[in-house]
Amino acid sequence: MAVGLKEPGNLLPVPGVKLATTAAGIRYQGRDDLLLITLSENTKVSAVFTQNKCCAAPVTLAKAHMLKNAPRALLINSGNANAVTGQQGLENAVQNCSEVAAILGLSADQVLPFSTGVIGEQLNMEAMSQGILALESQLLADNWLLAAESIMTTDTVAKAVSRQIELNGKRLTISGIAKGSGMICPNMATMLAYVATDANISSDDLDVLLKRGTGASFNRITVDSDTSTNDALVLMATGKADSVPLDSQGLDAFYGVLEEVLIELATSIIRDAEGATKFVKVEVQGGSSEADCSAIAYSIAHSPLVKTALFASDPNWGRILMALGKAPADSLDMDLVDIKIGHVSLIEQGQPAASYTEEAGKAIFIQDEISIHIELNQGSESFHVWTSDLSHDYVSINADYRS
Repeated sequence: MAVGLKEPGNLLPVPGVKLATTAAGIRYQGRDDLLLITLSENTKVSAVFTQNKCCAAPVTLAKAHMLKNAPRALLINSGNANAVTGQQGLENAVQNCSEVAAILGLSADQVLPFSTGVIGEQLNMEAMSQGILALESQLLADNWLLAAESIMTTDTVAKAVSRQIELNGKRLTISGIAKGSGMICPNMATMLAYVATDANISSDDLDVLLKRGTGASFNRITVDSDTSTNDALVLMATGKADSVPLDSQGLDAFYGVLEEVLIELATSIIRDAEGATKFVKVEVQGGSSEADCSAIAYSIAHSPLVKTALFASDPNWGRILMALGKAPADSLDMDLVDIKIGHVSLIEQGQPAASYTEEAGKAIFIQDEISIHIELNQGSESFHVWTSDLSHDYVSINADYRS
């Protein structure tokens, strides 16, 4: 069951964006598993992709297409990752783009392909082709919820959010969807996200906003330390709200809302992590460098022993100390470290806190949402990540994934 995560609320259309879904039968029967997103002319598009060297065919092709032409359509399928599929997999992705281009009157390099699902299997091209033909007639501006549902794999809840902001007398809309529950540890997780706005933003500014926003959101989540072969985050700006591009002041205000959208989408992945019963924030402060703080935060968030203690609601804080101490941090003096779980002090100056009791620790660890706060007392840098616990269900879900 997702931790503190509800079905999406009201999702707002973004002028210049249309979406369509269909049940192509790629892997799942009786549910939509193919999504088409179309973009109006002159839409600016920025994207970041997985850094996994074993990247999927659609990732390779999407990168190549973005260098050639301005994207006008995105095709996303669930159930099959089209990863580790060799030349045939790449040719299949090319064919999919060509078929979308044919029905929309575009060139093939204006179509970006994305896939998520099982690795190492060729796409069912008959199902893909039939599904693509069915999509054009279903394109609507208000299909955001159906779009979010169509890209799910082991997700239990659709992930989508909309926000609006008033700038210079214009109301700007941001709507986005994401999927992901396992194989989550982005280096831009299995994770796909698509966010669109009608704001008028230049390509260069859009790239800056996406890089900054990714660093504050999707690059701060981890379920199992595994970076997918298929990760992608796409940000699209149609410019339909205003003919004048946002100035620096407008971009700053817009970014504040965009970051909220990206963080909500990213943390919804952690709240819906495979088998999760806990939503956990690991925050490290007082470091001599952000790199040290990041290394320590991820060391704790990735530790199976810490994660299983969280699942058991067991305040076994020795595991947190272990994970902290093994982190590849260049500067770390354990005699200066303070640790709190929620409001309860565990460690003060590297020693067990005199005020700590097992009862107080248990009262925090039994909660659904937990914060682990590390104060290094060695500088002014900080870093935080969001993670989940490790349950029996996580093992079962992944043991049965291809069954």
